Amino acid sequence: MSENRIKKAFEKCKNENRAAFMPFITAGYPDIKTSQAIMDGFPKAGADIIEVGMPFSDPMADGPIIEAAGHVALKNGQTLQKTLDMVASFRQKDTETPVILMGYYNPIYIFGVDNFLSEAKKAGIDGLIVVDLPSEEDDELCLPALKAGIDFIRLTTPTTNDKRLKTVLKNSSGFIYYVSITGITGSKIANYDKVEEAVKRIKSQTELPVCVGFGIKTPDDAKVIAKHADGVVVASVLIKVLGDSLENKKATDKSVNIVLEIVRSLAKGVRQAR
Repeated sequence: MSENRIKKAFEKCKNENRAAFMPFITAGYPDIKTSQAIMDGFPKAGADIIEVGMPFSDPMADGPIIEAAGHVALKNGQTLQKTLDMVASFRQKDTETPVILMGYYNPIYIFGVDNFLSEAKKAGIDGLIVVDLPSEEDDELCLPALKAGIDFIRLTTPTTNDKRLKTVLKNSSGFIYYVSITGITGSKIANYDKVEEAVKRIKSQTELPVCVGFGIKTPDDAKVIAKHADGVVVASVLIKVLGDSLENKKATDKSVNIVLEIVRSLAKGVRQAR
């Protein structure tokens, strides 16, 4: 079963007494060839799990950096099918590293839930993070995904109280994604102690791994978070570095390596935490 890839990744990291490192790439940004090359390079650069963003025209939880990247990808013709094809291409080279799709429900709904889950399974998708589907709508995608053998990963935030947390955890699988800040992606973590407290609170309610994302920009950030979390997710800074490497909005010979070098430094920070 493909979901075992996520379990195995966390088990491996636990055996090595460290957190998992999870970098993000927007599928199709700045073009499909470049995003494919970056994704393909993630494992050797230190990724334990890979998060792939599904571009969407109205990404309410994304900060300006990831939102802009998604718009560029869509303008260049990126589709959900092309994103699935990108993962399928990755799977030809790597059958072990878990891949999670993150995005919004609308493109999946238009694609057709059953068709999407079938194609996602074939492509080698291990988990889904769909930020605009609350647990009250589990019948829409969560339960069908679980039935198809694809983990459905929930977000929790600093405003998720204990009552709500129980609801969020009900059908969650794979891991729990703790959003370390109140707001959009790309903001900075204001209080590491509060993140630690939140991770402990969530872990007291579930046996699932707890990963932290949003606001992690440097190896030092990653190191601090990795002391207490089971996983560290880094997104906006990678997309920013990639964007800064472009010339006339196009990738250069250096673009892929610049991103992978940052990934290596962040992965090193995670591994030095304990």
